Amino acid sequence: MNPVSIRLLGQQLICPQFTSPHDVVAWMGAMQGQEYKMMRWAVAMRTRKPSARAFEKEYDSGKIIRTHLFRSTWHLISGDDYRWMIDLCSDKARKGVRGWIKMNGLTISEDEEWRFQEFLSGSMKGLGSLTRDEVLGIAMDSPFRDRPEHVKYLIILAEVSGVICSGDLTGNERTYCLAADKLQGQISMNREESLTELARRYFLSHGPATLEDFVWWTGLNIGECRQGIESLGDDLIQERWKGLDFLLHKDCRTRGFRTGTVTLLPSYDEYLIGYKSRQLVLHPEHRHRAHDQKCIFWPVVLQDGEVVGNWKMTGDRITTEIFNGSANLDEDTLNKQVLRYNHFRPDTRKETRQGTVGHNG
Repeated sequence: MNPVSIRLLGQQLICPQFTSPHDVVAWMGAMQGQEYKMMRWAVAMRTRKPSARAFEKEYDSGKIIRTHLFRSTWHLISGDDYRWMIDLCSDKARKGVRGWIKMNGLTISEDEEWRFQEFLSGSMKGLGSLTRDEVLGIAMDSPFRDRPEHVKYLIILAEVSGVICSGDLTGNERTYCLAADKLQGQISMNREESLTELARRYFLSHGPATLEDFVWWTGLNIGECRQGIESLGDDLIQERWKGLDFLLHKDCRTRGFRTGTVTLLPSYDEYLIGYKSRQLVLHPEHRHRAHDQKCIFWPVVLQDGEVVGNWKMTGDRITTEIFNGSANLDEDTLNKQVLRYNHFRPDTRKETRQGTVGHNG
């Protein structure tokens, strides 16, 4: 077993199988969407032909939804999966948000929470996409105006409870709309079915992975994660590699990897953040170059699946810094990946799409 190559294939980072951004998100189950711009590249780079317009179209139509979900943080999910995933994660997500509220010395009763959600359901109906400030403005013209410090948390609670979700895509500012207005024909499942489907999606797209990885990714308790894994029966195969027990789906791809691949990975990408242990592809001595102690993740360069450097936009140029001294990147291969990203960027003029890489280290 070569776990790195199987992950690269399963995560669609090499030899991608899909043309639609929605199909990528559905395949992955959920993708962390922390950075409003970088999340677009995280999805698009996993398609055969990355397109900012294709992502925007499917996001605005409700085929892709951004909401607080697993681990009470931002995720992209398929609109078809919205209802069963919210039902599965809502209680845990609400507890997470209530932890933030308590930590900030505030108190919000469940009655206040439900009354605010009823208010939003009536006040936002038919208004389409609203910016966060516009939602705050509506809330300030309401019975909740005397408690402004509570409103931002009430908005998040409404989101994790499935009342509001992401609105249309904008340049930098997130928007909200009523989930009932945005989404139609959602799939419903009971909790057992949801755990099974979530485990299936995770180990198909993220495997090989450990039980601990799955627990980390979902934020659910270990008993429920074991239940989801056990329900897949013989569909999951256990392999021991370097002292760890990995699980992979019987239908995972194992062929298609070629050495010499270079990848420009966005910040908060599933390839790193989707696992509790990242040492398989990120050497411990380089860990601080990929993320800090507060789990702030930065864009990184992969060589054959291993993290070897960082990249960033500097003006209209992509600059890279290779911190792995043993890495021997082929400049032509790196330039092709820069060109691929620049073709995707909606704000890149055609005449500036060549010669945009700067290299340090």
